[in-house]
Amino acid sequence: MHVTCLPRLVIEPVVRTALAEDLGLAGDVTSAAVIPEDHMSTVVVAARQPGIVAGLDAAALAFELVDPSISVSRHIREGAAIAPGDVIATISGPSRGILSGERTALNFLSHLSGIATVTASIVEAVAGTGSAVACTRKTTPGLRALEKYAVRAGGGMNHRFALHDAILIKDNHIAIAGSVREALRRAKSAAGHMLKIEIEVDTLDQLREVMDEGVDVVLLDNMEPRQLREAVDIVAGRAITEASGRITPQTARDIAASGVDLISVGWITHSAPILDIGLDYRD
Repeated sequence: MHVTCLPRLVIEPVVRTALAEDLGLAGDVTSAAVIPEDHMSTVVVAARQPGIVAGLDAAALAFELVDPSISVSRHIREGAAIAPGDVIATISGPSRGILSGERTALNFLSHLSGIATVTASIVEAVAGTGSAVACTRKTTPGLRALEKYAVRAGGGMNHRFALHDAILIKDNHIAIAGSVREALRRAKSAAGHMLKIEIEVDTLDQLREVMDEGVDVVLLDNMEPRQLREAVDIVAGRAITEASGRITPQTARDIAASGVDLISVGWITHSAPILDIGLDYRD
């Protein structure tokens, strides 16, 4: 699949911070001690597990920022499926620079590819149902843009990016406002014409109350497939329906079969295992 990459302006500050954290005040003292300054190498970045690639831009930038003379040749595009042994990229240049950038590059590539891979597993599980898979704001601090990008690389879509780009009324908002109706009334009076309003409901009675008031999106939290089917009937196309709560590749299809428009899954960003990708010396 084709995925639009993030601008360098977004990626570079994150990669610079990661490199500064790793290199510290004295740089890579091991490579400086063991590797001659003029030594050149060619290495390959290769898959050790099957999965979906994401994060090549961040990985390549890690090497470039350490030493601009390092060249990165990509052999697989972002969002593509890989098998164990597939060569993702070839890296050539000063050996010290390659080794200094290796861990930061692989951290980004393995982490983001892991997110893309688990996202793809849920997207595949709901294929043909009409439901889309989305992430949430449960992201690693400082890495949200990259992690949400990885979700797109895996075939998913993004929920709101931050608190400022949509109104999402959750249970604590309702409790403090006093009622569903009052929370919605306040939200509607504050929202501009471009700002969508979504509200979380835990019961079908709450949902009926919401639909009497009108809203753009309803978040159906922790409902069983039977309840979700009834909820979709109650909404009857008057709002976008979103299911959330304890969704896995094993449960996703039954949830999607209820007819909900969207399935949101927090763990694909906050708990996805890394994809095992390594860097191997060639000459």
